[in-house]
Amino acid sequence: MRANHFLLFCIFVTITIVVHAQGQSGYISIDCGIPPYDTPEDIVTKIKYVSDDPFITTGVNFNVSKEYGYPKNPVLPFPLGDVRSFPQGNRNCYTLTPSDAKGNLYLIRASFMYGNYDGKKSLPEFDLYVNVDFWSTVSFKNASDQVTKEILSSAESDTIYVCLVNKGKGTPFISGLDLRPVNSSIYDTEFGRNVSLVLYKRWDIGYLNGTGRYQDDRFDRIWSPYSSNISWNSIITSAYIDVFQNGYWPPDEVIKTAASPKSDDDPLELVWTTDDSNAQFYAYLYFAELETLGKNETRKIKILWNGSPVFEAPFVPSSKYSMTFSNPKAFTGSNDHLISLQKAPDSTLPPILNAIEIFTAQPLDEFYTTIQDVKAIENIKSMYKVNKVWSGDPCSPRLFPWEGIGCSYTNNNPQIKSLNLSSSGLQGPIVPAFRNFSFLESLDLSNNELQQNVPEFLADLKHLKLLNLKGNNFTGFIPNSLMKKLKARLLDLSVDDQNLCNSPSCQDKKKNNMVVPIAVAISVIILIVVLVIIWIILRQRKKGAYSGSLLPSGKRRFTYNELSSITNNFSKVIGKGGFGIVYLGSLEDGTKIAVKMINDALGKPKETSSSSRASNQFQVEAELLLTVHHRNLSSFVGYCDDDRSMALIYEYMANGNLQDYLSSDYANDLSWEKRLHIAIDSAQGLEYLHDGCRPAIVHRDVKTANILLNDNLEAKIADFGLSKVFPEDDLSHVVTSVMGTPGYVDPEHYRTFVLNEKSDVYSFGVVLLELITGQRAIVKTEEGENISIVHYVWPFFEARELDGVVDPLLRGDFSDHSAWKFVEVAMSCVRERGSTRPTMNQIVAELKQCLASELDREPQRQ
Repeated sequence: MRANHFLLFCIFVTITIVVHAQGQSGYISIDCGIPPYDTPEDIVTKIKYVSDDPFITTGVNFNVSKEYGYPKNPVLPFPLGDVRSFPQGNRNCYTLTPSDAKGNLYLIRASFMYGNYDGKKSLPEFDLYVNVDFWSTVSFKNASDQVTKEILSSAESDTIYVCLVNKGKGTPFISGLDLRPVNSSIYDTEFGRNVSLVLYKRWDIGYLNGTGRYQDDRFDRIWSPYSSNISWNSIITSAYIDVFQNGYWPPDEVIKTAASPKSDDDPLELVWTTDDSNAQFYAYLYFAELETLGKNETRKIKILWNGSPVFEAPFVPSSKYSMTFSNPKAFTGSNDHLISLQKAPDSTLPPILNAIEIFTAQPLDEFYTTIQDVKAIENIKSMYKVNKVWSGDPCSPRLFPWEGIGCSYTNNNPQIKSLNLSSSGLQGPIVPAFRNFSFLESLDLSNNELQQNVPEFLADLKHLKLLNLKGNNFTGFIPNSLMKKLKARLLDLSVDDQNLCNSPSCQDKKKNNMVVPIAVAISVIILIVVLVIIWIILRQRKKGAYSGSLLPSGKRRFTYNELSSITNNFSKVIGKGGFGIVYLGSLEDGTKIAVKMINDALGKPKETSSSSRASNQFQVEAELLLTVHHRNLSSFVGYCDDDRSMALIYEYMANGNLQDYLSSDYANDLSWEKRLHIAIDSAQGLEYLHDGCRPAIVHRDVKTANILLNDNLEAKIADFGLSKVFPEDDLSHVVTSVMGTPGYVDPEHYRTFVLNEKSDVYSFGVVLLELITGQRAIVKTEEGENISIVHYVWPFFEARELDGVVDPLLRGDFSDHSAWKFVEVAMSCVRERGSTRPTMNQIVAELKQCLASELDREPQRQ
C-alpha cells in the first residue's frame, strides 16, 4: 500500500515538473519600451519577458513619470513602468510569429498605463486592431488608470499583427503585450471562427485570493472577483477536481471555490449594462460541485438570460470534474443583461456558480490584401530599406492603408492600385519585385537615386497607366515595349532626357563616342598610380624609421626645430598623459594645434629618453590616426619622427578634456542637453571605431580625460596609443594584457584577459555615469573610502531614486524620462558580463532617444 502511495506521489511530482517546464511553451511575453537586451521576469507569475525591439521597428521608448512609477508606486503591476510611444504614422503594428500559428486560437492581451510618460498631462485615445480587424478603443480616466484589453483570435496565417491606430486624439502607446496559445476546440460560437471574442469580464465568483494566472492557469487568464458587496455564501473544497475533461482548464484556485445565494429559494444573479444594444455577448459558465451531498439532496440548476431559458433542461454539476456551459445563441438586443441561475423545481439545494467569462463577438469584416501584392511590396520594402511606417497589411483596414499606397477594394481581397515612392531615397536598379503587382495602375519612382537601365519587365504590368521615372540616374534606352505603349497612348511616361535614349541605336552611338575618352582616362590613371608607387618606394628608402617599421605618409611631417618654433620653445603645457606632455602651438597661418611629445624627449636622443614601449605607442597611434577619419575623433595634423624626438600633432580643442571640464567652474553652465550632445558625440566616435572600421578597433582607454571638447562643446575621442586593431574581420575577441585606467577597466577583461568591443562599452558606461553624476570614476565616500562610480550609483539605481544620481549642478532642470533612460543605458553598459552589454550602435540609438525626450520638454518649459 505504501509502495502504491509512493508511486502515485512520484507520478504527481513528475507531472508537475513537466507541466511547469512546458507551461510557457508558445508564450510570447513582451515588456514594451525596455532596451533590446533586457529580459525581466514578472515576480508574480515568474514569466520571462523580452523587449519589443524584435517585434516592431517604429516607436520611441519612455519610462512613466516618477510620480506614477517606482519608487513612489512600489506595487505598480508588471510591466507598466515603461511604454513604447508611436508619434509617427497612423498605424504601427507588432509582428508576432508563433510557431505553426495558422488555424490555432490565441489569447492576446495588451496592457496600458499612461503615467504622464510624455510630460504632457494629456490623456490619449486610440484604437487597437488585430490583423486587419478592429479590436477595441483604448481610453483612460486618469494618468494612473491601468487598462487591459484582451481578445481571443484565431490565426488566419502564421503571422499575427497587433496594431495601434492614431485617430487624432493623442499619440498611441503600449506598456505590455502577451500572446498565449489556447485549445482550439473551446470558446466556440454560432459563427464558428468567423468572429473574434473580446473579453468583457472574467469573474471568479467564489474569489478568495489571487488572480488565477500562470502557473495556476495554463492559458494565463486573469480572474477578478465579481463584487465584494454581494452577500452570497462561499463554498470551498480541497478535494481533487478534474479540470481537463472539456479543454477549458480552469485553474484550481478558481474552480475549487464557488458561491450560492443565502436563501435556498433565491436565484444567483449577475448583471451588466452596455451602451450598444446590438452587441453580441457570449457567456462561459464554470461549475463543479464542491459539497458532499446527502442521499436525499439534489442540486439542479436552470440558466436564464433576461428571463428566458438558455437551455431547455436543468443540469446537475459534477463533483468529479469541472463543467463549462455557454449560450448557443448570442445575448443581444438589449442594453441590460441579467443572467439568473435558479433552483429547478425538483432540486433541494440552491444554485451555485464557480466562475464566468463574458465576451463580445467582434466580426471579421475586413479582407487581407492579395497575397501576390503583399509579397511584392514586402520585397520592395526590404530591398530598398524603405523608411516609412509600413507595418501590418498594406491595404487593410481600408481607412488606414500604408503611406503612399492606394488600393482597389472591388474584389474581396484588396489590390494595390497605386504606389508613390517619390523622394524615398531608393538606390540601385529597379528590382523585379515591381513586376509582381496584380493590378498596379500608377507607379511614381521620381526623385530617387535609381540607376542602370529602365527594365523591360515594367511593360508586363498590364494595368499600368502612369509611370514617373524623373529625377533618377538611369542610363541606356527606354525599352521598345514601353515605347509602344507610350505611342499607343496606353501609358503616361515621364523620364529625364539627358541620360536616356528612346531606341537602342542611340545608345550604341553614345557607347562609341565614349570609347576614346575612357581609354585616355584609363591610361592617365595607370600612369599616375605607377608614379605614386615609385615615389613611395624612393621616399621609404630615404627615410630611416625606428624599429624597422615605416609610418604611412599623407599628413605633414614636422622637424623638431619646427615644433620648437611653433610651440614657442615648448612654453605652454596644456595636458599630460602616460606617454608624454601636450603643448600648445600655432601654425604659420595662425591655426592653433596641440603637440604631444612622446615621452617628452625635448631634443634628447631617442635611445636615451624614450622607452621602446613609448615608441610602440607612437607607432600605433600615428598609424591609426592616418587611417581613421570621423568628426567625433580627434583630427590629426601631422607627426614628427626624427633622431631627436617623436611627436603627434592634433587640432587644438579649446575646452580641454571632459574630465577637467566637469570639475571646473564651467560645469555650472553645462546643461543636461549639452551633456547629452557630448555623450552622443563620444558614442558616435566609438561606434565608428567598432563598426565603421574594418578591421574593428578597440580603443582600450576610454575615459573622460580622453574625450576632448572644442569651443562649441563638440566632443571628440582622442589618445589612441593603447588601441588594438582586430587582425581579422570575423574575430570576436583577442587575448591580451590588461591596459587602461583604474576605474574604467572592464572587470571581465581584467579577470580573463579577453578583449573585445564590449570592453570599451564598459569604460563608456563609466563615462556616462560621470556625465550625469558630476563625480569622478573613483568616488571618495563620506567615510573616506574610494569606490567605483558604478558601486556608488548602484543603490540609487536599484531603488530607482533619480535624485540620488543626478548632478546637483543641473538643479533639476531636465526631463525625468530622459535622465532615467540615460541612467538605464549607462548601467546596461557596466554589466558584469560583456555579452549582456549593448553594442555602441544600440547605445547611440538609446542616447538619441534620451535627447529627443529632453527636446520634447523644451517647448513646454519655454
